[in-house]
Amino acid sequence: MIACEVVIVGGGLGGLTLAASLGAAGIDVVCLEREAPSRTRSAAHDGRTTAIAYGPQQVLAACGVWDKIERDACPILRIHVADQDSPPSLSFLHHEVGAAPFGWIVDNRTLRRALEERIAELKRHVRVLAPAQMATLDCGALQARVTLTDGRVVTAQLAVGADGRRSASREQAGIGSYGWDYGQTAIVATLLHEIPHDNIAVENFLPGGPLATLPMTDARRGHDGLTHRSSLVWSEQTAAAQALMTCDEAAFTAALQEKVGAWLGRVRLEGPRFAYPLNLRRAKRLTAPRFALVSEAAHGIHPIAGQGLNLGMRDIAALRDELVRATRLGLDLGHPDILRRYEHARRFDNGAMVLGMDLLVRLFSNAIPPVQTARRFGLGLVQHIGPVRRFFMRVAMGERDTAPFPTPKTG
Repeated sequence: MIACEVVIVGGGLGGLTLAASLGAAGIDVVCLEREAPSRTRSAAHDGRTTAIAYGPQQVLAACGVWDKIERDACPILRIHVADQDSPPSLSFLHHEVGAAPFGWIVDNRTLRRALEERIAELKRHVRVLAPAQMATLDCGALQARVTLTDGRVVTAQLAVGADGRRSASREQAGIGSYGWDYGQTAIVATLLHEIPHDNIAVENFLPGGPLATLPMTDARRGHDGLTHRSSLVWSEQTAAAQALMTCDEAAFTAALQEKVGAWLGRVRLEGPRFAYPLNLRRAKRLTAPRFALVSEAAHGIHPIAGQGLNLGMRDIAALRDELVRATRLGLDLGHPDILRRYEHARRFDNGAMVLGMDLLVRLFSNAIPPVQTARRFGLGLVQHIGPVRRFFMRVAMGERDTAPFPTPKTG
């Protein structure tokens, strides 16, 4: 029997961030990850990068993780949005809303490594069990109980589901979900390119789906004279994406060069291509008795604006604040009032973001001429109305519901 205050089902980026945040506050946590560390740390496990907005960056800083990734995090100083080659476009400049960047691009392996290092420093309060797969979840009146497939049992005051869009813990807690497939697949890779990106994130809405290039730190060792790097997120209709994933590197690079155009100069891949089907999945509620959902177990959205992990970070900040407050008052961390406040704090932001991202996908994946005309008019309108443009810039920076209580960095 393993006893703790909070058990987290899922040891991805969301689960590890919550574990580090709670551990830094002195709350005893057990985090369960079904994959072995040798797999989660391998280059083949995850080829994605994460856009960390300014608000969520404050969450990582508060729990002692940010200083471990800052050197490898590339700031975003400008965001450029285009609709194919049409003249109206939208540019956001970070200095219009303050000195801080819009956010930073970090590859997921770097972020995971930093989280694992911080958790190792917090070993008095945080234990990660891996591989450890949940068999059953039983949330009773007095405690949450997770039984693992190997027979071990973890008990806690509160269980948290952070096990992704197909969350088994969500299902066992009796929380329904809804969603749909977009018929698109995102091709993700790291690009080497000839011309510096100048810290500009570009999103170009094409007929098959958006193509984004996100600025990364330069390669320590270049290839073929190319040292500048960007993260590629190329969304295409699934059949077209499958063809791109199976063609050879030369054919893929030629197709990519045509899509990216000349602004980065000559481009090539730094490593392998990854493919991720795109869909929406949202839980019908965030809590059940002695149970809460965070991150993609609560809501999985299209990467159209790079807000997926940032939305999850706001869940983590809100839940952490409630649990820290309860700890200071000596309350049961699974008390219904705590879970009710968490649900209330996240309901509107989650709903608005899920709806907003879904509308963007449908609006910009639409080739009907009147819709194209309307969205291009909208881009031009936002570009020329300062208060509206600054509102969208603050949303991009994640400046909502992210500021946690100050936390001493305990070791």
